[in-house]
Amino acid sequence: MSLSIGQVAERTGLSVHALRFYEKEGILANEVHRGPGGRRVYTQQDVDWLRMCIMLRMSGMPVPEIRRYTELVRQGDGNELQRLEILKEHQERVRQQMAQLQECMDLITYKVGIYEDYVNSIATRAVGQ
Repeated sequence: MSLSIGQVAERTGLSVHALRFYEKEGILANEVHRGPGGRRVYTQQDVDWLRMCIMLRMSGMPVPEIRRYTELVRQGDGNELQRLEILKEHQERVRQQMAQLQECMDLITYKVGIYEDYVNSIATRAVGQ
């Protein structure tokens, strides 16, 4: 099944411009073929790969690191340990980010509770008057 750049953009949530950027940056695992008239032709496999790359970017993996991972995948078997190292390092960074975000959430939750208590006490006093 072949897909146009517009269809891939729709399925991934990326803009056409972002898809071209990903291709230029060497982030696609497979070469993008061209159809009649030079239009890009994608596969479902490309869409699946892009979705994974989107998740890696959303979780903070830098584009050069995604490119490095992609290059290793393109090389094929024999470099699984390097791929694992890239993913484990990123996994640890994400764990640290999550811990920091939890600290932020704890503080925000605490502050929300203080303001809710305050607002409720004002409302209770107003009703009692």
